[in-house]
Amino acid sequence: MQLFYNPNITKNDSSFKFDKEESRHIAKVLRKKVGDTLNITNGKGWLFTAEITIAEQKNCAVSITSKQLQPEKNYKLHLAVAPTKMNDRYEWFLEKATEIGIDSITPIICDHSERKVVKTERFEKIIQSAMKQSLQCYLPKLNEPISFKNYVNKAFNDQIFIAHCEETDKKSLKSVLKPITDCTILIGPEGDFSVKEIEMALQHNFIAVTLGNTRLRTETAAIAACHSVAFLNE
Repeated sequence: MQLFYNPNITKNDSSFKFDKEESRHIAKVLRKKVGDTLNITNGKGWLFTAEITIAEQKNCAVSITSKQLQPEKNYKLHLAVAPTKMNDRYEWFLEKATEIGIDSITPIICDHSERKVVKTERFEKIIQSAMKQSLQCYLPKLNEPISFKNYVNKAFNDQIFIAHCEETDKKSLKSVLKPITDCTILIGPEGDFSVKEIEMALQHNFIAVTLGNTRLRTETAAIAACHSVAFLNE
């Protein structure tokens, strides 16, 4: 199955017109024709089956033949991950985390962050592409970058963890993670969180955890955390 994404389609629509860019992709690149079937999601859980009624490069339209709201996971996972020095490594994390199953991501700017400015436009496209590739109907939310201090000062209603490499008292994530429960996990930059940041997080009731016995890159740690949560909730 090939999945298309358009955030503008709603559960109340009986027909839909694509914009010029997507019309060109459907009619010219994919060579879809009148009568062909498309599977479309709006990223809000809805899966639409539609039949092409107009297949022109500047004007592609469909008639919606069925619609179904897909079930949500029984937990929410949020990762707050420091941007990596090389953008392609962060993009890899976004792609794989979306495939595994994540609900929201926040880039956090830390004391040791080598990248302080984050442009999220390309990140959004990576997430959208990974959602379509993995045939999911819920688009993970990418939040605007925020400083570590401002982030940990927020109010949290879920399980909250900070994964770091300092030789202090830590628990394994799998030993403290509760199934079917929302959680937030902080992942630091290449130089790890600063001691001050770790202390700040602990003061705000974050639980210090380890993701294993080896030292992991930022993007690897984020994927390990994501998979651990998904595995526990299978």
